[in-house]
Amino acid sequence: MEQIQCLIIGGGPAGYTAAIYASRAGLTPVLYEGMQPGGQLTTTTDIENFPGFEKGVDGQGLMEAMRAQALRLGADIRTGAVTEADLSVRPFRFVIDGEKEVEAEAVIIATGATARYLGLPSEEKFKGMGVSACATCDGFFYRKKTVAVVGGGDTACEEATYLASLCEKVYMIVRRDVLRASEAMQEKVRRTANIEILWNCNTREILGDMTGVTGARLLRKDGTEFDIKIDGFFLAIGHHPNSELFSKWVAVDENGYIITDGKTSRTSVEGVFAAGDVQDPLYRQAVTAAASGCRAAMDMEKYLSLK
Repeated sequence: MEQIQCLIIGGGPAGYTAAIYASRAGLTPVLYEGMQPGGQLTTTTDIENFPGFEKGVDGQGLMEAMRAQALRLGADIRTGAVTEADLSVRPFRFVIDGEKEVEAEAVIIATGATARYLGLPSEEKFKGMGVSACATCDGFFYRKKTVAVVGGGDTACEEATYLASLCEKVYMIVRRDVLRASEAMQEKVRRTANIEILWNCNTREILGDMTGVTGARLLRKDGTEFDIKIDGFFLAIGHHPNSELFSKWVAVDENGYIITDGKTSRTSVEGVFAAGDVQDPLYRQAVTAAASGCRAAMDMEKYLSLK
């Protein structure tokens, strides 16, 4: 069985940043990239809000640059996913791809979160070409255009009002005849003139061509179908943290996000740290994930130095 001092699970901005800092601290980190090397950003085209890139940066390119930096500094980055974990023993035990067994003195969980989608084939087809799960990330590209937001909770209302400040028109597609959002958020939507709520509607299909999304086909509760013309389609029906493998041991909140201690990355298990979207239900940005990866590596360095 391989013995590892510092194991990092997940290859998004949090994991790669943790690997950069851990490498510079001489912790000889081993990072397993998981099922989606680079994380959610690899499905994003242009990123306009990551600091240091005046003209924006391609999501795939940004992740490749982070990965290359970690490699140059000495990180051991490996293809493979952690499929089993046991955090009840010391050192911690893990199984990679159902076969290889490793033990680690300390671990950073940076497995991210997965946006909830509707499950439509057309949704997958136009992902990154008008279909997005992050208004803050991609709203900039729809200035003076028409978009739709799916959802009726606080997140959907927040996304819709944010997009309304940029877009000419925002449709909210709500499957019920009421919003689930707090009264304050509902009032904010009501006060925003360029938001139109389409009640009792489900999305049947996202329409588009080679250039991307051009519309959506909706189904009302009474059985009638109709199309709307839009340039962008935003999902706001929640995220699912990829924490199932570890929730048997580390404390998680009611939605499955790993709970960390105050401003640190420490979890309820000593020697186990969490970084990025797997422990962040609020911000979910590349820059905040990278920052939390930095904190996790520094917390781990301190932990290992005291052992």
